Amino acid sequence: MENINFQINRLKDLIKYCNDSPDILELEGMAFVKKVMNLMEEIPHVYTEIPKPAASDAEKEKEDKKEKEEPKVEEEEEKSEPESDVELDLEGVIEPDVDDTPQIMGDPNKSPTDEEMDEANDLRSKAASAYSEQNFQESIDFYTKAIELNPGNALYHAKRGQAYLKLKKPNKCIKDCDKALELNCDSAAAYKFRGRANRLLGNWESAAKDLRQACKLDFDEEADEWLKEVTPNAKKLEQHKLKQERKKTEKEIKAREQRRKAATAAHEAAASANANNSSNTNEPQFDINNFLKFMDPEVSAAFKDIMANPMNIMKYQNNPKVMKILEQLGAAAGGGAGGFPGGFPGGFPGAGGAGGFPGFPGGFPGAGANPPQQAPPKPTDFTDDMD
Repeated sequence: MENINFQINRLKDLIKYCNDSPDILELEGMAFVKKVMNLMEEIPHVYTEIPKPAASDAEKEKEDKKEKEEPKVEEEEEKSEPESDVELDLEGVIEPDVDDTPQIMGDPNKSPTDEEMDEANDLRSKAASAYSEQNFQESIDFYTKAIELNPGNALYHAKRGQAYLKLKKPNKCIKDCDKALELNCDSAAAYKFRGRANRLLGNWESAAKDLRQACKLDFDEEADEWLKEVTPNAKKLEQHKLKQERKKTEKEIKAREQRRKAATAAHEAAASANANNSSNTNEPQFDINNFLKFMDPEVSAAFKDIMANPMNIMKYQNNPKVMKILEQLGAAAGGGAGGFPGGFPGGFPGAGGAGGFPGFPGGFPGAGANPPQQAPPKPTDFTDDMD
C-alpha cells in the first residue's frame, strides 16, 4: 500500500508540473501524458473534487430549515402581484358564449360563377336590411347563405361577425373575423369587430391591439371610441407585465451571480487544497527518472547518458531529435517553470538562449553555446636550432 501511495504522489507531482508549465505537453515524448490529462479534464472529479466534511446535527437541522423556507419565499415573490390583483374596470364584460353549433365557413376550394356572385350580393343586401331592423339572427342566416355561394369574400364573414356581436356571441364573432383576416389581412372591419369581441370577453390587450389596427387602416369614430374605452385597462396590464418581466430578469441575474460566486469559491477551494497537498514535505518530490519514462526511448536513453556525465551531450550535437527536446525543455525552464522539482541543481546554458536547464552544475556545454576552446599551441623555441 505504501508503494502505491508513493506512485500516486509521484503522479500528482507530474500533473501539477504539467499544469504549471503546459508547454511541456507539446514535446514529442509527452503525447501519452497529454492524452491522460485531457481524459482527466473530462472527469474533473477524479482529481479536483473536495469531499465535504460531515455536518454536525445542528448544521444539518439548520440546512433543512433553510431549504424549507427558501421555496416559500420564491412562491411568495411569484404570487405577490398576480395579474388578478391589477385593478381593472370590468364593466361590460360578459360570459363567453359556448354555442356548439357548427359555424359554416363555406368550401375554401369553391370558385363561384358570375350568377352565384350576383346572388350572394343580393343575399348580402337582405342581410343588411335585417340587421338594420335588429333581426340579427335573420341577418346571420342571409350572410351564411352568401358565404356558401361565395366563401372567398372577407366582408361577408366580417359582417356576420358583427351580427354575432349583437347576439352576445363574441367567440363566434372572433372566428368569423379570423377567417376574414385570413382572406384579407387589411380588412379594417374584421379588426374592428374582433377588437370589440375581445373587449366583451375582457381581453383588454388584444382588444386594444385590434382596434388600433382598425383605426390605422380605416379610421372610424366608433372604433376610436371603443379604443378609448379599452386603453386604460390595456395600459395597466402592459405596465404590470413589464414590471413582472423586470423582476424576473433581476431574479435571473441574481441567481447567475450566486452560481458564479459558488463556482469561484469551489475553484479557489480546490486550488487551495491542491496547493496544500503539493506543499506537504512528507510527500515524495518529482523524480526526473520517472518523468523520462513518458518520453521517446531514444531521447530517454540520451538524457540518462547526459545525466551520468554532462559532457556526453557532445555525442548528440548532430542528433536533431535529442537536441530539439533539450532546447524545448531549456526554453520551458528559462520561461519561468523553475525546472523539475527535485531535479537537476544548476542548469545548462545555451539551450536556445533560455538561461540554462535546471539540473547540472555549470550547465550543459554545447547546447546552443560555443564549444569549449582549446588552449593555443605552445610556441616553438627556435634558439636551439641556431647553435
